[in-house]
Amino acid sequence: MQTRKPERRPEELELIYNQRDIPREEHRYGLRPSADVGCGWVATYNALRLLGYQTDIDALIRYYEWQLPLIHGNAGTSFWGPAVCFRKWGFPVKVVMDRKKFDKAAAEADVCILFYHWRQGCRLGAHFVALHPAGTGFVGYNTYRNSTGPDPYGESLEAFLRQRKYFGAVLIAIRRKPG
Repeated sequence: MQTRKPERRPEELELIYNQRDIPREEHRYGLRPSADVGCGWVATYNALRLLGYQTDIDALIRYYEWQLPLIHGNAGTSFWGPAVCFRKWGFPVKVVMDRKKFDKAAAEADVCILFYHWRQGCRLGAHFVALHPAGTGFVGYNTYRNSTGPDPYGESLEAFLRQRKYFGAVLIAIRRKPG
């Protein structure tokens, strides 16, 4: 599923900046469009790209659909799904559930996947984003409905989550494979 590619800077990689740009009939996730429920596989894809790997998107989607056999991606990805994948693929992974420890764990990681819940009026949802440390802060991908490129998160993931009133967050901190 993964092949090594020469190292490039994040701005030179083919990343998905906004899942809503995925055509509705392309890369279906279960019975639904990835534009609606594909943030989990998109975050995994972006994290792999940031680590210098390529992957087959449809194979990645099938892998996630297999993780929850009765749901098949129709409700999105389980919050533990990316951690399971990266561990299986041989990456050192740390799962952090205490938001006060997010900044340290993310700063020590090569790339992270952040899962959180959001609320807007009566609507409730969840989202995955890929991010990495950059300079004195963090940069994420596929963060907002109108994202068109990398999204600056500032110096603190905890502050980023608190300011937006996101809750139920889990950080998956991923390091490059040893050797």
